[in-house]
Amino acid sequence: MSFAKRIETLKNQIESAQATTAEEAEEFRIKYLGSKGVFKSLFVDFKQVTSEEKRLFGKTLNLLKTKAESKVSQWKAELNTHQKPDANADLTRPGMLNEPGSKHPISIIKDEIIDIFHAIGFSVAEGPEIEDDWHNFSALNFPPEHPARDMQDTFFIKDPNGGEDFVLRTHTSSVQVRTMETQKPPIRIIAPGRVFRNEAVSARSHCIFHQIEGLYIDKCVTFADMKQTLEYFAKAFFGKSKIRLRPSYFPFTEPSAEMDVYWGLENELDHRITKGTGWLEVMGCGMVDPAVLESCGIDSETYSGFAFGMGLERSAMQRFQIPDIRMIFENDTRFLKQFQSVI
Repeated sequence: MSFAKRIETLKNQIESAQATTAEEAEEFRIKYLGSKGVFKSLFVDFKQVTSEEKRLFGKTLNLLKTKAESKVSQWKAELNTHQKPDANADLTRPGMLNEPGSKHPISIIKDEIIDIFHAIGFSVAEGPEIEDDWHNFSALNFPPEHPARDMQDTFFIKDPNGGEDFVLRTHTSSVQVRTMETQKPPIRIIAPGRVFRNEAVSARSHCIFHQIEGLYIDKCVTFADMKQTLEYFAKAFFGKSKIRLRPSYFPFTEPSAEMDVYWGLENELDHRITKGTGWLEVMGCGMVDPAVLESCGIDSETYSGFAFGMGLERSAMQRFQIPDIRMIFENDTRFLKQFQSVI
């Protein structure tokens, strides 16, 4: 049979084909469109015909294949729409409801903090979780003998090519370094993310946790600017306006401080979470060390700034009365369902 005759026969077969069941539609698909079907055979033989026949039948052959595919799709859609119910099916049985999801408690806290700082001009910055020594330690003024560089505190990853080891970031301060290296002041960012520490997993600590850090770099930024920003945050997030700043030490800020919020001592829970002092430790903060600015290519004589950072797990545990930090990471649906109404 000539190639033209085969094309004509195929055309008539496709146009007259009908399917009343899903099985008939599938048989048609396999016969004509399957890996060993009629079209496959025709396309193989098509390579052997003359150039004039290729011009004559090539377009027709493609149109016929498209028409066959359309017929199969149309049949399947119609058969699914008019599918008869199973004779044994219980039509009075209630349907299966899709349960609504819920936000994770960490996401609830993170999104609320982002909204608070977004209202005063901060934008969100992100960075890699696997960092090099420069962005995680050296650029942040960590001395070579600092305990954080020890394998007992940090997860190191060996470079398969024999180069310098990488680390799982121990803080999101590395995002601040990357931002200062790529952006010119003024800079106003917050950096939420997951961080890692080589710690024993218990009810109060974990090797994985979440931080959110902030950075503000501009001309004439002072400690008073930082205090005012943190007072605004404490009022918006905790509903408490009384804070205190205690002297502390961080390698990348000078001076450094710990910020506490006055929680009060109205009940037994207040005594427990504040250890009887009435003050709740919230975050670390301080003025960015000039050495950090210089290492990131920013003139410390012209610009200054402040940075702050806090853990999200502590805030989530305090707000939602979560007794064990491990519950946050277990993805137990019985635990997560409790936060459906918090969205």
